[in-house]
Amino acid sequence: MNLPWSAGEWTHPPISATEHGDDLLVTAAEGSDAWRVTSYGLIHDSEHALVASFPSDSAMEVEFTAAFSSQFDQAGIFVLVSPQLWVKAGVEFTDGRPHVGAVVTNDRSDWSLSPVPDWTGKRVVIRVSWVGDALTIRAKAEPGRFQLVRVLPFEPDLDAFAGPYVCAPTRAGLVVPFHAWRTTEPDGGLH
Repeated sequence: MNLPWSAGEWTHPPISATEHGDDLLVTAAEGSDAWRVTSYGLIHDSEHALVASFPSDSAMEVEFTAAFSSQFDQAGIFVLVSPQLWVKAGVEFTDGRPHVGAVVTNDRSDWSLSPVPDWTGKRVVIRVSWVGDALTIRAKAEPGRFQLVRVLPFEPDLDAFAGPYVCAPTRAGLVVPFHAWRTTEPDGGLH
């Protein structure tokens, strides 16, 4: 089921968020990011995430165009429980090319990623399924097939919110077109 852009609330409002047809064009603030402590010793809590209720035994997808060019440009889906417990999954531009990955944060952030250089400028779909005690993250560049990105523990009784997010840690002017935000049935299994 497609969600209207008005279904969510921003964790931190972006510079602008403008509906253009069915798309939402989001302009990130320079320096926006989400990270806690690990390796850098700092806390960034300024991501632009448009979140709505995310119940267990469901899945949420976000679709956007990954046209990134500056270090740490990023977009995808953000799952929020609290300022100390959250997950972001999507595409991030680092070391000169796009990577698909996730940051899992439970007091401290844990980053995993894999290069996807052929995803540059393509429509990308990120899906997070919450079944039982786990989140399963999958991603694909259209018209490809979903690939497994990460499986992580996630307690079934948490009060969670999720939706599209964007960050621009190192520059001004990043605009990300989001094409869809939807709920769907969760994945039936890992394989």
